[in-house]
Amino acid sequence: MLTVHHLNNSRSQRVLWLLEELEVPYTITHHQRDPKTNLAPASLKAVHPLGKSPLLDDDGQIVAESAVILEHLIERYGPQLQAAPGEAAQQARYWLHYAEGSLMPFLVMSLVFQKIKTAPMPFFIRPIAKGIADQVMKAFVEPNVSNNLRYVDAHLAKHTWFAGEQLSIADFQMSFPLEAAMHRSALAAELPHIAEYVRRMQARPAYQRALAKGGPYDYA
Repeated sequence: MLTVHHLNNSRSQRVLWLLEELEVPYTITHHQRDPKTNLAPASLKAVHPLGKSPLLDDDGQIVAESAVILEHLIERYGPQLQAAPGEAAQQARYWLHYAEGSLMPFLVMSLVFQKIKTAPMPFFIRPIAKGIADQVMKAFVEPNVSNNLRYVDAHLAKHTWFAGEQLSIADFQMSFPLEAAMHRSALAAELPHIAEYVRRMQARPAYQRALAKGGPYDYA
């Protein structure tokens, strides 16, 4: 039996979406973030030493890392979602790794520097911290976020899904970065092909079922 250790407002939502697309039976163990720190609870450390989500328990085998989980599920339960050999497979592999290797680091940096500007600190330090954060955002983070989002938008202008005309592993992996971008970046919502892609993805019946089972998810 498959069990997903699911954390609210996290990457584990894309695992639920894949399972619903595959129509594979599974159960969910829900974990909630600390309302003050927004960190994952200690209960996840009982499953995996890093205490991160998503985690998949496949009959006692604990699988961690989104990309590895998605590959594990598709290899075992969803060959129909494997991209055709050739260009489609290459694209699926590229976007599978691009999601966390290129796009998410800049989105995380954007979130961190925004939090720095509002974090509790002595009043005489706040202007300095805010000034540094603003400069880093302006000189480094925002240009890289913009460059990456425009790159993704240009790709989606030519493809229905990331690996072509068929849904593939790349779409599940890219779902969270694009939802996060739509939530945090005004630019993402203005880029027509990203906005349309996210709408199309979220309208899928399997996605809606995953959303209902996963619980509150701010990015949908």
